[in-house]
Amino acid sequence: MPPVTYTHGHHSSVVAAHAARTVENSAAYLAPLVEPGMRILDVGSGPGSITIDLARRVGPTGRVVGVDASAEVVAHARAAALAAGVDNVVFEVGDAYDPLPGERFDVVHAHQVLQHLGDPVAALGAWRDRAGLVAARDIIYSATVVHPLTPELQRWRELVVALQARNGGDGDAGAKLKSWARAAGFASVETDVETWCFESPRGRAFWGDQWAERAVHSAFADGTERHGLADAAERARIADAWRAWTADEDGWMAVLHGWILARG
Repeated sequence: MPPVTYTHGHHSSVVAAHAARTVENSAAYLAPLVEPGMRILDVGSGPGSITIDLARRVGPTGRVVGVDASAEVVAHARAAALAAGVDNVVFEVGDAYDPLPGERFDVVHAHQVLQHLGDPVAALGAWRDRAGLVAARDIIYSATVVHPLTPELQRWRELVVALQARNGGDGDAGAKLKSWARAAGFASVETDVETWCFESPRGRAFWGDQWAERAVHSAFADGTERHGLADAAERARIADAWRAWTADEDGWMAVLHGWILARG
């Protein structure tokens, strides 16, 4: 498969942000279909918060397996499940293109995964072989709306898309899920959008503070430096812009995601 670098990395600011995800805020489109006793495979499970939430929803007769390429974040997820007292979930290091070969599930779920893969159609084809239903949701960075949109925050949006492309992925994957699923051979593809909105003091702090940190310390900083997309001074200005946005009572942001429910 085409080589891909994980754009976000696993800096503490990234892992903490990803650990705030739940079924309600990141997979609401799937929630009505989750039933007790189901077997679910969560590909790219990260720190495991969505995975653990799914495990609670399928109950003691169900089973959820989270797979991630990073041993570090898998260890984090295992500790989170232990702390939560959820014992019908397991986390394994695995390959998104060939997760748990030979096993079958009711659902394969993937949140913010396909944007990072060099061959998303191949991954969807593999997931199609694992379950009767594939549920995937991904961001559309180019459609992200920020107010006030300062030059620095506009530049942040441009850099995220450019860095994802340089790393072998696609920052606008959410808009392409339907076409990728059709190319992977699914007979039925249901699709729509979900959003995140950050406008309250708490919401602005969640998004703005993490990106102020990520702009200068995470794989975003390393990647934009390595590819010559931005230097340290520009990244510092972006971090300052996020801090200013967080403090601005007029600050408002909408993050658009596309999702699919693919069958057959």
